[in-house]
Amino acid sequence: MLKTLLPALLFLVSYLGFAQYTDVINSNRPGVSKSAFSVGTNVLQFEVGPYIVKEEHTPLKYEVSGFGADFTARYGLFFEELEINIEGIYQNDTFTDNRSLISADTKRSNFKNFTIGAKYLIYDPYKKAGEEKPNLYSYYANRGFKWKSLIPAISIYGGANFDTADNPYTAPGVEGFSPKVMIATQNNFSGGWVLVMNFLKDRIGTDYSDFQYIVTLTHSFNPQWVIFAETQGIQSDFYADNLFRFGGGYLMSKNFQLDTALTFNAKDTPSVFGVNFGASYRFDFHQDKEIDNGNSVEDADKRKPKTKKGKKKRTNDVDDDGSL
Repeated sequence: MLKTLLPALLFLVSYLGFAQYTDVINSNRPGVSKSAFSVGTNVLQFEVGPYIVKEEHTPLKYEVSGFGADFTARYGLFFEELEINIEGIYQNDTFTDNRSLISADTKRSNFKNFTIGAKYLIYDPYKKAGEEKPNLYSYYANRGFKWKSLIPAISIYGGANFDTADNPYTAPGVEGFSPKVMIATQNNFSGGWVLVMNFLKDRIGTDYSDFQYIVTLTHSFNPQWVIFAETQGIQSDFYADNLFRFGGGYLMSKNFQLDTALTFNAKDTPSVFGVNFGASYRFDFHQDKEIDNGNSVEDADKRKPKTKKGKKKRTNDVDDDGSL
C-alpha cells in the first residue's frame, strides 16, 4: 500500500518519483489492505500489530475473548516492482459455550493464517509524473482534482497458505498448502487522499475457498499524521462477514511508524469488536542505480575546447593576440 496503510504522504512521495522506493517508510498499516507498491529493492521491513478481540454469537450462544498479533515481513528483491513477503495472524483465546446451565471454557491457540507470497507491480501510471511541472501561480490548481488520477497503479500477488490439521480457526478438513491470489490497486489523489482496493481469492482448491474485497481510504493532514477508514467483505461457505475499521498512524521517523485501529461489524453471528496497536520498522539498504547523464567530471573534461595542436586548452592559456 492502505493498505494498512501508511501515511498517505508516503504514497505521494512515490507519486513524484520514478521508483518504488521512498525516502520514508512505506507500510501497509494501519489497515489490512495491501498497497500496489513495494518497499523498494534491498529494503527489509517488519510490520506487526498486537490486538485484543471479543466475539459474541447470539444464536449459537458462544463467546470468544482473547488476544493475538498480525505480522508481516517484506523485502524488495531484484526489481523495484517486486516484493516477497511472509504474513500471518496468530491468536490465543478462550471459547465459552453458553448453551448449557454451566458454561464450558475451551482454550485455543493457532495461526488463523500463514502465507508466503510475492507481489509485482504490473502498471504504474505515476512513473512519468515527475515530468510534470507544478503550477507556480496557482495553489488550487496544484491541489485540484485531476482526471488521470482515476487511473490506478495495479499489482498482482501470488502466495501459498499453510494450515495445520485440526486448526480451530479454519474450516474442517482444511489443512496443508493452498494457493492465494490477489489484485491490488492504488489511486493517489490531490490533497493527501489515497484509495487502495484489494480483490483476493484465498485457500483455492479447498472445499471452503473464500473471496474477499478490501477498500481502504486514507488521508494525511501533515507529514506525520494520517487517518483511515476501511471495509472488508468475506464470503465463503464456512464464514461470511463485513468488517469495518477506523484508525490512524503516526510517523515517528523516516523508518518507524506507529498506528492504532478499531474493528467491528454490524451483525450478531457473531458480533466482532477488536482493538489493534501496531508498529512498522524498516532496515533501509537501498541504493539508487547510477545513471550516466553525461555530467561527470570526465565527460565535462572531454567537452573542453582544444588548441590547434590537439591539446586541451587551459583557462589560463593566452592566445597570440593576447586574449584568453
